[in-house]
Amino acid sequence: MMADSIQIAVLGAGPGGYAAAFYAADLGMQVALIDEEKNPGGVCLYRGCIPSKALLHVAKVIDEARHAGNWGVSFGEPSIDVNKLRSYKQGVVDKLTAGVGSVAKLRKVKFIQGRATLTGPNSLKVAGAGGETDLQFEHLILATGSSPTRIPSLSIESDRMMDSTSGLELPDVPKSLLVVGGGYIGLELGSVYATLGSKVSVVEMTPGLLPGADRDLVGVLEKRLKKLFAAIMLNTKVVKVVEEGKGIRVTFEGDVAEKEQTFDRVLVAVGRRPNSKIPGLEKTAVKVDAKGFIETDPQRRTAERTIFAIGDVAGEPMLAHKASHEARVAVEAIAGHKAVFEPQAIPAVVFTDPEIAWCGLTEAQAQAEGIEVEVAKFPWGALSRAITVDRPEGLTKLVLEPKTGRVLGVGIAGSGAGELIAEGALAIEMGATAEDMKLVIHPHPTLSESIMESAEVFFGQSTHVYKPKRK
Repeated sequence: MMADSIQIAVLGAGPGGYAAAFYAADLGMQVALIDEEKNPGGVCLYRGCIPSKALLHVAKVIDEARHAGNWGVSFGEPSIDVNKLRSYKQGVVDKLTAGVGSVAKLRKVKFIQGRATLTGPNSLKVAGAGGETDLQFEHLILATGSSPTRIPSLSIESDRMMDSTSGLELPDVPKSLLVVGGGYIGLELGSVYATLGSKVSVVEMTPGLLPGADRDLVGVLEKRLKKLFAAIMLNTKVVKVVEEGKGIRVTFEGDVAEKEQTFDRVLVAVGRRPNSKIPGLEKTAVKVDAKGFIETDPQRRTAERTIFAIGDVAGEPMLAHKASHEARVAVEAIAGHKAVFEPQAIPAVVFTDPEIAWCGLTEAQAQAEGIEVEVAKFPWGALSRAITVDRPEGLTKLVLEPKTGRVLGVGIAGSGAGELIAEGALAIEMGATAEDMKLVIHPHPTLSESIMESAEVFFGQSTHVYKPKRK
């Protein structure tokens, strides 16, 4: 049995949960962190952002090797050892999760491996390999994350049907692969398999890839994906899947000529759903909304005063970095500090090649909400660094308040966009203007100059693009 009472219990050890536990420990609190895995890390480290980025890095290297022929350097077609590639990816996961586990020990966080059941607003029990542990707590932070959405009509029992978790396990490189869902997970994993040699088709029920993302940015990515993928089927949905011989026969409905096609494997990536069906939650006053998210106030406190919720389970956007920041707000609120979660800009990155990234207000949002904005765009075809690395297909875009030039949103499409977007997020959070962005001296030649030059476009003074300011 554990100590009768602990100050903070954290349920779920992903980037939200372990960040909360570590910060609470730093503030001198007694903390227990509970998860079913042997180390902290959550979906992000075990089955999400981290393994996918390891595979995307490999895909980028392969693609650059092929691209090098344009510069007079030929490597020949790569031979791919899937077993070694899988073990490299797993090595990255093991190293990071073990590292987080050791940091938990250094901080004296009590890590309990097992499945938790709430027994009231101040208590829970954990069933683990070593038996059952009862735990009393003053406060609880729910950080249980999300799981891949399952569509009943596509849930046939077959090894050939994959979700993002099994897709990342890289069972093999199929000759043909259908990706159901044109969101970021489908496009990232589809890019990996296509670069490794699969003939990849993507089906998306809406009129465009990455619904909700800025169309200017998506346009840059789409041009390359049309070359990389065998087919992109928009305004189309899958109505039936049947395992047949050594493949899956798929029936489509919508804007596609061939209504029946057969694929070696099918990857279903149609989004994620919050893990809010927590055993014993009904023994508390916590409320869950119609979409399955746990309802919270700006401090991330639920309807039960002792319980907080953060990360994917507490609402959109379902992003690891959003969870980590909510973690700090919840812990500070528990500690009695004045803290609320009110970011102006949560950056989002799609780690395809080229990457696309955005934060703050998008042009489409501004139009929908009737907000008057001015947009300044800088094409990477006029960016020296992009030309030197032979990646001119890019765009940097600022969404600005017309009178003051205040930066309301930033969008970037191009190689390494994910590394650049933080400057945009900082500008929005600091209330920076286009003039501030223009006056900050950016190093030359770099991709980051595109942000400065976009600001110059707003004033009609960009050195490398002739676009006079409209009178």
